[in-house]
Amino acid sequence: MLADDIKKQMFAAMKAKKTVEKEILKVALGELTARGEEVDDDACIAVLKKLVKSNLETLEAATDGEQQANLKEELVVLRAFLPASLSPEKIAELLAPVAEAIKAASNDGQAIGTAMKHLKSTLDKDGPSFEGRDVKQAVASLRS
Repeated sequence: MLADDIKKQMFAAMKAKKTVEKEILKVALGELTARGEEVDDDACIAVLKKLVKSNLETLEAATDGEQQANLKEELVVLRAFLPASLSPEKIAELLAPVAEAIKAASNDGQAIGTAMKHLKSTLDKDGPSFEGRDVKQAVASLRS
């Protein structure tokens, strides 16, 4: 189970005195145990994605070099537990069959909606995942 892997990795980070890794994994475990129930892998992935999103937002606002370095290290640690996600370039390739509909959409919101609908119907639930901001970037490249 993913939660057990996170716990093992946290203990390994403690032994190796990797402070940043240990702290972010403690935060992840805290989020998981706050739910109060036995968590499955889907819940773990949801928590990890939430933490990645939070770190990315903080990284954009951070001005201190040391803080930025720590946040980037935390992102590497968190992303190691997430399933591989598609790049914007790969997403653009997958959107080729609906490229004309995306270009014809009256605004970006409709274009992204068309793209998301196509991706969700095309990709297997257990297959590769994608992030909304990557879809937005792929749609922008198709519309330009």
